[in-house]
Amino acid sequence: MPALACVDAAVPPPGYGLAWDGCLPAPGTFPGGASTAVTADLEHLSPWSPDLSAALYKIDGWGAPYFTVNAAGNIAVRPYGPVTLPHQEIDLMKVVRKASDPKSAGGLGLQLPLIVRLPDVLRHRLESLHSAFDFAIRSSGYGAHYQGVYPVKCNQDRFIVEDVVEFGSPFRFGLEAGSKPELLLAMSCLARGSPEAFLICNGYKDEEYVALALLARTLDLNAVIVLEQEEELDTVVETSRRLGIRPVIGLRAKLRTRHSGHFGSTSGEKGKFGLTTAHILSVARKLQRLEMLDCLQILHFHLGSQIPSTTLLADGVSEAAHIYCELARLGAAMRVIDVGGGLGIDYDGSHSSGSDMSVGYSLDEYADAVIQAVQYACDRKGVRHPILCSESGRALVSHHSVLVFEAVSSTTAAAVDPAAALGAGPAYFLDELPDDARGDYRDLIAAAFQAECDKSLIYMDQLKRKCVEQFKDGVLGIEHLAAVDGLCELVANEIGAANPVKTYHVNLSFFTSMPDFWAIGQLFPIVPIHRLDQRPRVEGVLSDLTCDSDGKADRFIGGRPSLPLHEFGGGRGGRGSGKEGGYYLGMFMGGAYQEALGGLHNLFGGPSVVRVTQSDGPHCFAVTQAVQGPSCADVLRSMQHEPELMFEALKMRAEESGAREGGGTPEPWATALARAFHSMPYLVVGGDSGGDGMSSDSEVSAGGTEVGDDGSYEEWEFMRRLSM
Repeated sequence: MPALACVDAAVPPPGYGLAWDGCLPAPGTFPGGASTAVTADLEHLSPWSPDLSAALYKIDGWGAPYFTVNAAGNIAVRPYGPVTLPHQEIDLMKVVRKASDPKSAGGLGLQLPLIVRLPDVLRHRLESLHSAFDFAIRSSGYGAHYQGVYPVKCNQDRFIVEDVVEFGSPFRFGLEAGSKPELLLAMSCLARGSPEAFLICNGYKDEEYVALALLARTLDLNAVIVLEQEEELDTVVETSRRLGIRPVIGLRAKLRTRHSGHFGSTSGEKGKFGLTTAHILSVARKLQRLEMLDCLQILHFHLGSQIPSTTLLADGVSEAAHIYCELARLGAAMRVIDVGGGLGIDYDGSHSSGSDMSVGYSLDEYADAVIQAVQYACDRKGVRHPILCSESGRALVSHHSVLVFEAVSSTTAAAVDPAAALGAGPAYFLDELPDDARGDYRDLIAAAFQAECDKSLIYMDQLKRKCVEQFKDGVLGIEHLAAVDGLCELVANEIGAANPVKTYHVNLSFFTSMPDFWAIGQLFPIVPIHRLDQRPRVEGVLSDLTCDSDGKADRFIGGRPSLPLHEFGGGRGGRGSGKEGGYYLGMFMGGAYQEALGGLHNLFGGPSVVRVTQSDGPHCFAVTQAVQGPSCADVLRSMQHEPELMFEALKMRAEESGAREGGGTPEPWATALARAFHSMPYLVVGGDSGGDGMSSDSEVSAGGTEVGDDGSYEEWEFMRRLSM
């Protein structure tokens, strides 16, 4: 249908002297307008490449040295960072296919969304952090060593914590806990780690917490109780005397140094945790009176997450180092400075200290700034150089997890034909407009022909407002509104005033998988993981599955209000044998905090998870662990519902309904209910017959019970597994 032919039966506006046959011109033929056909031809002739996609999405900025774009146009993982050899790169799209293809096709039958964990990247991050400090220590002649800890609050996943302990054992790498359950898991994991590794006990403490920390020392764990407030000292002293265990105590100093921005609000004199200098002196004097000053060995502080620059870092470390020296002068057996968290990462690839989304330093520069500040203060006051510790969780685990999700549809994927929607020529309804609205309609047509864009926008706004008011008064019908909207949209397209941004609906909950995005405005790199050898021709925003207006992504790194995307459904490399392949995107740098903070909004549970390591096989990777995401039954049970009782009640209702309607069998309904409880809350794209490679409920389920293709199932076995 010709462009703007929605006014096919209209007559020329009187008084304008236009020879008009009832159809507005083809795209780009308004006076002064550029031909969209010519532009499209030029774009088609312009070459595109994976390198251009890498530059467009800033992958070489935020992704280095772990992510790149390969020759096939897919995101590739470099598990060993810059020393990764070409044949060791892992094609992320191949991992997704392996995870989501049905078992009958050699896949794992997992449903998306999917978290891909990369322990090789985690190992490299930990080794790089230790190497940075080790190099700075040797270069400066510093008189002690570095041994860090991982704050488990960043991601308490069992396998992540166990990996940190295993990979960090040669470096005496330890753990930090901020609650009793975190302390229990840290004790359990460190029992297999280095005996010299620190177990830093932060957070508010009661007698039970302190008793656990003291018990850890009897288990030959290097546990340190860090006082967050002065009152905790009484609990520590009383509990240690009752148990007969002498504690190792640290102090958390509330520094005056702080940085601006969201993350800086947790630092400075008004920070949530820590002791002022007056409190520190009070604690030291009390320990001296109790003849326990030798128990005070560690000074801890926290400048806030995402410290933007080494200048600010050095300023804060210098203040803390002088407090450390003063405690040593007072007679405390000081031996460790714990600089806390704050080692930032470059979310947007800008390498800038001007925003919360980036940092202006490298690992080497961070380590050098810490060592220089401590060394200078200690040398000046004649104090022995302390062991250096940091709690760098975000910098350790962010890179090693990738969240992969699929776009399931997009709005405005094709222009709506007004005549097809209305069932009649749109001009018929336009001519029925009241006189005042018809005047704006004619003025709009005339302004469009004259390429008067500003006037066209004014007339469009007036026409829409008048028609909506008349619709609410009952004068116009919905067909009239549709005709006006169609006209305005087509005119806007011609004058270049249309909003070209499409909405891509993704099979994901931002509240569950990206909680920091909507809660604090944290931006993460979001990139298509395939088709990067093709030019993205669409600007899009993302909308999730939740029934919440905040469930959308319309802010992206680099300050973009939209994301360059490819036409939906038009690419190769999708799942299965469907005519149109799936469109997959990845959220990167989200390995810290997002899983722990994610909730159950709309009862969407967490994603499926695969653990992928580099191997010498034909695909360069091996899946060492695969876990289907929580089922509907799992998330219901987490909110105190009882899925097994719900199933029985609904099944009974189905039997009663079948009896009333003539004794029909309830078996199909019971099977459908069993599958519903079994499946993940997310969409099964394409269903059982779409050939899309997504596992149907008959192939895999969270509980492990299979439902056969013929509809049969082991009902009570299913219920038993549910209850387990």
